[in-house]
Amino acid sequence: MIPSKKIEDLIIKHSLLEKDLSSGNIDKKMFAEKSKEYSDLNEIIEIAKKYISFDKDNKELEKILEDKNSDNELKKMAEIELNELKLEYNKNEKKLKLFLLPKDEADKKNAIIEIRAGTGGLEASLFASDLFKMYEKISHKKKWLVELISISKSEAGGLKEVIASIKGINIYSTLKYESGVHRVQRVPDTETQGRVHTSAATVAVLPEAEEVDLKINDSDLRIDVFRAGGPGGQSVNTTDSAVRITHIPTGLTVSQQDEKSQHKNKAKGMKILRARLYELERSRIDQERSKDRKNMIGSGDRSERIRTYNFPQGRVTDHRINLTLHKLEEFLAGEAFDEMIESLTLKSQEESLSNLD
Repeated sequence: MIPSKKIEDLIIKHSLLEKDLSSGNIDKKMFAEKSKEYSDLNEIIEIAKKYISFDKDNKELEKILEDKNSDNELKKMAEIELNELKLEYNKNEKKLKLFLLPKDEADKKNAIIEIRAGTGGLEASLFASDLFKMYEKISHKKKWLVELISISKSEAGGLKEVIASIKGINIYSTLKYESGVHRVQRVPDTETQGRVHTSAATVAVLPEAEEVDLKINDSDLRIDVFRAGGPGGQSVNTTDSAVRITHIPTGLTVSQQDEKSQHKNKAKGMKILRARLYELERSRIDQERSKDRKNMIGSGDRSERIRTYNFPQGRVTDHRINLTLHKLEEFLAGEAFDEMIESLTLKSQEESLSNLD
């Protein structure tokens, strides 16, 4: 049960914001902030009022049921209404609990996605390429913008590593559940005996950090420049355009050489470094808040095997929620992705709610 004072505070806050916004006495910046807060509260305020009025409505109906002078027809109607009221109360309580859960400010941010081939040699690089194509298809379907930051291809035409920025609305809240080890089971094209091989790729999804989110001191950075090299050590260009940025306090290192311009490589490298440092700080805070963080969905533990893509059986299984979809082709085409994400989001919310109780 949610304390009545918490709900009453929401109702009072909504009323005060309404007065402030209609007064015309607040500056543009505060108006924008309060408008957003008011809009968020609008979604839940009617539910909050119904939740508060439950005790009063409940007592009135119980009074009818206990009254010896009430006729049977009235009592039947009161009993039906009371059952409906209790069902509505339980639904409203869950909605309010979800609303009162601590908000993750990163949910609304753009994301940086890093995909790397893992165990499995060339087959793993082909799977990494398949995963990247899947996220591109999902992004196209949702009208998100994918910007390539860096890419390293394998001999087989797959990807050793790819890093991309994905921009749009609430990107991180959708993709944050993708961090971890993705495993594929299929017969490689080079397999003559028809044996199923198991390979893996790791995915890391980081909220894209702005300069206002994280202050990086120039004195904490060591920047080395060098000549970009291509496959087999061949020179890509004749200038020192490649950049290696080292964050001295954490030891985090980012190398960038995809662009011919040193300035562009440094800008891309700083974008990746900022995202990694921001996520490092978020992880530290999360661990302090909850010792059970690693057991939670969306913990971002990159060593955790989260999903298996089984081609012979045409299925994709998410091991965190034991959900299997027999829609592998549709999933890789970005068609069944939302079904998986909705289940993961629901389970994550249930875990958060149980931690509140």
